Amino acid sequence: MAKKKQEYSIDNTDKQTLEKWYRLMALGRRMDEKAPNYLKQALGWSYHAPYAGHDGIQLAIGQVFDKEHDHLFPYYRDMLTTLSAGLTVEEIILNGLSKATDVASGGRHMSNHFAKPEWNIHNVSSATGNHTQHATGVGRAIKRYKGKGVAISSQGESSTSEGYVYEAINGASREKLPVIFVLQDNRYGIAVPKRDQTANVFAAENFSGFKNLRIIYCDGKSVIRSMNAMIEAKRHAIEKQEPVIVHATTVRIHSHSQSDRHELYRDENERFCAQQSDPFERYRITLIRAGRFTEDELKKIDDEVKKEVSAAHKKALKAPDPDAGSIYDFINPEPHKPEKYPDGTHTSTEGEKKRFITALNETLKDEFRKNPDTYIWGQDVAYKEKGGVFNVTKGMQQEFGPERVFNAPIAEDFIVGTANGMSRYNDKIRIVIEGAEFADYFWPAMEQLVEMSHDYWRTNGKFAANVTLRLASGGYIGGGLYHSQTIEGALTTLPGLRIVYPSFADDAAGLLRTSMLSKGPTVFLEPKALYNDPAAETYIPDDFEVPFGKARIRKEGSDLTMVTYGNTTHQCLEAAQKLEEDGYSCEVIDIRSLVPLDKEAILNSVKKTNKALVVHEDKVFAGFGGELVSIISGEAFEYLDGPVQRVGSPHTPVGFHKNLENAILPNTNKVYEAAKGLLEY
Repeated sequence: MAKKKQEYSIDNTDKQTLEKWYRLMALGRRMDEKAPNYLKQALGWSYHAPYAGHDGIQLAIGQVFDKEHDHLFPYYRDMLTTLSAGLTVEEIILNGLSKATDVASGGRHMSNHFAKPEWNIHNVSSATGNHTQHATGVGRAIKRYKGKGVAISSQGESSTSEGYVYEAINGASREKLPVIFVLQDNRYGIAVPKRDQTANVFAAENFSGFKNLRIIYCDGKSVIRSMNAMIEAKRHAIEKQEPVIVHATTVRIHSHSQSDRHELYRDENERFCAQQSDPFERYRITLIRAGRFTEDELKKIDDEVKKEVSAAHKKALKAPDPDAGSIYDFINPEPHKPEKYPDGTHTSTEGEKKRFITALNETLKDEFRKNPDTYIWGQDVAYKEKGGVFNVTKGMQQEFGPERVFNAPIAEDFIVGTANGMSRYNDKIRIVIEGAEFADYFWPAMEQLVEMSHDYWRTNGKFAANVTLRLASGGYIGGGLYHSQTIEGALTTLPGLRIVYPSFADDAAGLLRTSMLSKGPTVFLEPKALYNDPAAETYIPDDFEVPFGKARIRKEGSDLTMVTYGNTTHQCLEAAQKLEEDGYSCEVIDIRSLVPLDKEAILNSVKKTNKALVVHEDKVFAGFGGELVSIISGEAFEYLDGPVQRVGSPHTPVGFHKNLENAILPNTNKVYEAAKGLLEY
């Protein structure tokens, strides 16, 4: 006979547990009401989203959370959730006042973004629902490593309008991952009513057709019903190894935040009804009417809570503020530093020269053999004998299996977001992703890349995603729109990313190996026109590594410095050879690493040659070359004998017809003519 599931009720729950719940709710409500006063007194807490009305479900989320095995992704309204999960009142206040000792971010992230990374209570974005992707990624890791816990994503119902939330839930159901998506439905997204978000009465119904997904509905205002719903959700997610949506009906008693005035869009009757639905008052009355507590007993707890909050307040006010000098801390984790090849060069001529694509494929396989905690996924990367649209990952799934090498949905946001999430599970994990089949298609994932770029800084050095993001970039293949652009000009504006762009097979191998061995995110841009181009073939030592931020002098010279990378490196070398026949000596610097940048190599060369030409495939207007020109002009001006010039593409898309592509993209002749003019200046 099957064992009956134990469910909580006011009558069958021990008094100690009921008291603990009441104390937590009293603490939370006291803080919820106190938070706006800090802003009024100019002490801080400039953003606070009151949770009053969400009390039941938030208490339950925190109570079922197990910091040893679970991962919790709270959202900005989850004050009681995090208190219930174990954060202290002092930690809540330190976060609200953005103090240096705030465990969530040290004052770097917006107030009301509660976290404790060492407890797996994750620091999440202000982008609503963004963290569903990360929860799904953690769920994937829990399943891969046979963990005991679940990932819990908590959010408002309006966030389900975001496409990346759909991608996360779709992915979790497809992969059958132990993730609980809690939707706290208060019927409003700031001032936007739910009817403007979805046609369904309950947002969870938007996902009712998903296979392998259970949906549990509960009254999120009720402590007992919320506890039973969350316990059942966790049991199901663990036993069935599949996702659960918990749709909790709540009420928002106050405005969205201090800067919102809900009386502008909610009438007096609605606001009155919300007040009358107060879950905390409802729980208090239930405890008394059921004879479990007296008024005096609860009054005593209330008085103790006031004292606890007062003591925490006084202590938190004395905590130090963040040091303005710390802004450069934790932008990037310390990368792997090659010892055998400290300058990223070699003299090997052993074996045969290898093509660019072979270098990538062999390096991936080599690192996968060395580290069993390495994974790769993306679009079309693991299907029979095919390995990506360009076959870079050919043979990998056959050797390493579908657990480590697998296809992702055509959902760029999901590819990047779940990589961020999975890397949170274990610091040994290293992930390589093909963010899109072509760099031009990557834009839907920019939101997740932005998130990844400031994870390390935002968490005060507690977390960085160990992810190498590969993108086939650039033109010269007759691809036209969405197949021939290069996007580094946009990516280099994001602090927190390392960005590399090799030109030769050995650098492709060396930079990829360093990326995979390093902590933190690296964007690895691959000039796809060079994949099988004999011009990019080189000898490659089996253990070759290239450090970040180290340029390579491809040709030495004395009359002009050409600064370049990617496809145009070869054009510069060809132009330099042609200019040598004209009697000019040109130095070609392949920067290889855009961020960090080897400024020293560039400036030393310019100081020697006194003239500089910056060459890249991207558009001249607002392209990365503008930053190079600025550095040269600003830091080597007195050495220049002529203006710093640029060669790149005009401010147009790259056309499809060969005539259009040739007119737009740089070529050897364009580089030669620009260099010749500068040399004759």
